[in-house]
Amino acid sequence: MKIKNILVFTATYNEKDNIKNLINSIRENLPNASILIIDDNSPDNTQEIIKIMQSNDDKLNLIIREKKLGLDTAHKEAFRYALKNNFDFLVTMDADLSHDPKDLIEIVNHLDEFPFVIGSRYVEGGKCLMKGFRLKLSKYGNIFIKKLSGIDCNEFTTSYRGFNLGKLDDFNLSDVNVSGYSFFMGSIFEINKKKIPIKEVPITFYDRHNGVSKIPRIEIFRTLKTLIFLTIKKFLKI
Repeated sequence: MKIKNILVFTATYNEKDNIKNLINSIRENLPNASILIIDDNSPDNTQEIIKIMQSNDDKLNLIIREKKLGLDTAHKEAFRYALKNNFDFLVTMDADLSHDPKDLIEIVNHLDEFPFVIGSRYVEGGKCLMKGFRLKLSKYGNIFIKKLSGIDCNEFTTSYRGFNLGKLDDFNLSDVNVSGYSFFMGSIFEINKKKIPIKEVPITFYDRHNGVSKIPRIEIFRTLKTLIFLTIKKFLKI
């Protein structure tokens, strides 16, 4: 069996307290994978830590953008990078250690069979360790998205995802015309539109170890607006 060429991607903005542990943990679980980090010129100099680690890791790649340009554009750039450099698999994840790199192995193992794999908090065996309002918003928000959209998936909002680039046919993240944090939900709609099967694997989602959440409250209303728009498009088949 051919050894798969794997790229693990994360986007960073002020993650100096987490990035070293994340990179080391990725290495422990997927020692032969390449890592791509896109940093939006973090004021806390996250990129300087990455540069130091690059001196001992020739598969650690860093792209520094001149300003904060958003998660959606970072993920699209990573997807283009993976295609351009002929990777077989692309796995995307958060940089704040809310996604356990131990789950990388499970995601990669399923990519041999499935074109798209998503780490899910809301299937049997999955857990979400957020608390209070954030937990309720995430749990019931995903239930609401599933019911309204009619898409057979329990997880729409996490970035812990795997793509088998050779099995995605004409799917490309650049075709997802949704910005901000709604991008992750929008990409599920696009995958469903292309009739690509979705494989959910259980993960444990941890509350971030250091720093603060960067999701503004207004994103709740933007996501609801986007959900209604995407659902209308889905059922009108446009």
